[in-house]
Amino acid sequence: MLKITNLKKSFRSPDGGRMPILDVPQFNVAAAEQMVIVGRSGCGKSTLLHLIAGIGRPDSGDINVNGLNISRLSEEGRDRFRAEVMGYVFQTFNLLQAFTAFENVVLGMSFSKGRVDRDRAKELLKRVGLSHRLDAYPRTMSVGEQQRVAVARALANRPKLLLADEPTANVDPANQQSIVDLIRETCQEEEIALVMVTHAMEVAEQFQRVEPLEKLNLVAQARKAHA
Repeated sequence: MLKITNLKKSFRSPDGGRMPILDVPQFNVAAAEQMVIVGRSGCGKSTLLHLIAGIGRPDSGDINVNGLNISRLSEEGRDRFRAEVMGYVFQTFNLLQAFTAFENVVLGMSFSKGRVDRDRAKELLKRVGLSHRLDAYPRTMSVGEQQRVAVARALANRPKLLLADEPTANVDPANQQSIVDLIRETCQEEEIALVMVTHAMEVAEQFQRVEPLEKLNLVAQARKAHA
């Protein structure tokens, strides 16, 4: 489902040079596999997810998702491919404040070439425990409720790959486990591959496959060696 080869990414530093952030020789995820990447805040986890999703573009290397090398696509092509093949649970939710919970999920469907399935939108919101909040606006919802809407929206187009960026970072402990269970159970039921990043070891320990980003990323290894 996901195959990364010789992926490199850097950012411009204040002095005008380039500061490397990622150097991943190889990373693979099988179809319907569930795994988690762990690492401290600021180590490049979110950057890696952005590159996999096609939100950003690597300096070099290949990112193959469902058989297509998305690093060769245009920005428009990556946006279209992401809408059709991937779901993304953002750490900051990224809900549209002017639209209700139901409308946010439906709008997520509209970016794909598939039809808008209003019944599925309602079913997903029911599954996340928000059937009574279909017409609620994000500003009237708790943080936990907003995160659940974000999960429902990410699953709306029946993705083949779900990316989850610290999905429990902004919810209280009471909601943390329910969010993790919801994501994992839905991915299992619909045979969706899952790549989750987190710094919470209590979350990571629930997964059979746990990959420290430091072991995947040569940049992190070099920094550790020189520390």
